[in-house]
Amino acid sequence: MIRKSGFLQQKLQDFCYQNKYAGSGCLYKIQKSMQELEKLLKKKDKKRSMPVRMLSALIKIAAAAVVIVIGLNFYVIKSTESQINANYEMPEDTATQEEVEKLSSISPDCILVLGASVTSDGVPSPILQDRLDTAIDLYNKGVAPKLLLSGDNGQMVYNEVKAMQNYALEAGVDENDIYLDHAGFSTYESIYRAKYIFKVDSMIVVTQTYHLYRSLYGCRRMGITAMGAAADQCTYAGQERRRLRR
Repeated sequence: MIRKSGFLQQKLQDFCYQNKYAGSGCLYKIQKSMQELEKLLKKKDKKRSMPVRMLSALIKIAAAAVVIVIGLNFYVIKSTESQINANYEMPEDTATQEEVEKLSSISPDCILVLGASVTSDGVPSPILQDRLDTAIDLYNKGVAPKLLLSGDNGQMVYNEVKAMQNYALEAGVDENDIYLDHAGFSTYESIYRAKYIFKVDSMIVVTQTYHLYRSLYGCRRMGITAMGAAADQCTYAGQERRRLRR
C-alpha cells in the first residue's frame, strides 16, 4: 500500500506540472497530503502486524510445549515399562508363578493400591475393584505382607479408603495387614506419604497400565524401589482419554 501511495503521488505531481499548477502551491499541498497518508498507512500496518506477530509467537510456544510434553511422556513410559511385571487382563486372571517371583524379588514392604471413585453407598467403582482384586491376589500369593490402601477421604460424605478397606476385609484379608492412607488425594501424595509417613522403602504399585508409568516414575524420584502390577481386567468408561493422559 505504501508503494501505491508513492505511485499515486508521482502521477498527481506529473498532472500538476502538465497543467501548470505547481507554482500555485498545488504540488506542495498534494505532497503534504500524500506524506500524511503514508504515515497513517504505516501506523495502521504496524498496528495490524502486532497481533499477527503475537499470534505467531503464541503458536510457536504452544508447539514447543506440545513437543516437550510428548517427549517427557515418551521418556516416562520407556524408562518404567520394564518395571511392570504382572498383567491382569481378564476378570478371572491371577498372577503366574513367574510374575510372583519377579515381584517378590524386591522384597516389598507392601502392596500400594491407588484409590479411585466409589459410589454414594460406598461400593468401589469397576476400575477400583479391579485394583483391589489384583492386590488381594498378590497378597494371597505372598508377594508382600501388607496392603496400603491410599485414597480420597477429604469429605465426610465421601470415603474411598473405607470402601477399599471393607472390600479387602470381605475378601479375607487380615485386618492387621491393612494400612489406611486417608490423604491420598493424588498419585504424588500417595507415593510421598508411602515414603515419608508410612516409611516404605520398597513396594508393589497396583493400578491400571496407563497410570502405572507415572506412578512408578514417581516412586523412583521419591527413592522407593518399586514394581508395578497392571489391573486391566476390562475396558473402563473414559479409558481412551486416560490413555492419552498417561
